[in-house]
Amino acid sequence: MKTKIYHQEDIKQAARVIKQGGLVSFPTETVYGLGADATNSEAVKKVYAAKGRPSDNPLIVHVASKEMVAQYVSGISDKSNQLMETFWPGPLTLILPLAEEANLSISMTDQLETAAFRMPNNSLTLSLIRESNLPLVGPSANTSGKPSPTTSTHVFNDLNGKIEAILDDGECEVGIESTVIDMSQPDKPTILRPGAITKEEIEKIIGAVFIDTHLVDDKQAPKSPGMKYKHYSPDADVIIVDGSINDWRHAINYYKTQQKKVAILSSQAIYDELDDYSVFAHYILSENKDVKSAMHHLFSGLRQLDTDLLGHNGVILAEGYDETSENMGYMNRLKKAANQTFFRK
Repeated sequence: MKTKIYHQEDIKQAARVIKQGGLVSFPTETVYGLGADATNSEAVKKVYAAKGRPSDNPLIVHVASKEMVAQYVSGISDKSNQLMETFWPGPLTLILPLAEEANLSISMTDQLETAAFRMPNNSLTLSLIRESNLPLVGPSANTSGKPSPTTSTHVFNDLNGKIEAILDDGECEVGIESTVIDMSQPDKPTILRPGAITKEEIEKIIGAVFIDTHLVDDKQAPKSPGMKYKHYSPDADVIIVDGSINDWRHAINYYKTQQKKVAILSSQAIYDELDDYSVFAHYILSENKDVKSAMHHLFSGLRQLDTDLLGHNGVILAEGYDETSENMGYMNRLKKAANQTFFRK
């Protein structure tokens, strides 16, 4: 199979691929998704096969309107409706109770009583959904477990020859996946995966919100994607450094004594203070600990440094942030990429 690159003028062709049960990667403001007809179980099986994705990991359903959601759920609560009105289209995914007759294929087991829905803030993808007149499953369009793709090149590098096409719309704006909130029990809204939309922003709309920090192991079926203990990981080991500049120096020296090539993933401010320490490669996340910039560049940085270290015995030292609500999305992805590993002297 030759993977084609589509653009805005190819929307009808991309929709035709979807309606015929094929796979098209689509752009969103968060990361690139791997699109398939969410009502076609055979198409959804192809998604799992292309990604090498664990079959218990559920898929988010991408829609172009609230009315499309209503076709598949048992009801939309007032709070859920308020969140849709405020944050859609945008990087917020809602988990809602499925109607008994819902014709959706969102996991290989198909045993979930809920489904996750999102309306992405990307005009090309909304056009694709409307043109196909189908809800689309859309996990990140990468090899399962690896850093998510934020450009069409990332998708092509991972999935060339495994999917029919990639709908190219340049670089994603946000850079990490959506915030996921479980609204299946409206009296206990719970964030299962943090993202760019914070707990405080949601609470301004619907009141108190809980946060589920539980990470599932390989024997448990997650309710939302991104709840696995290790995820978003490059081939090189990732170690989080969250201390002073002296901690960075200790870390660099330590891994050099282990005969490892050291790559740095940090702000420009950190890297400038390490200019007397020779490192093998570096990637700048932001000028000075700007979390929005860090989120935007995180997956690209992990991918680039992994490429730089290819063929070498290397390690990526990545900048940790205080785990405030604003920083939670960044740290959630980074800790999973690092398998929860921090450098400690």
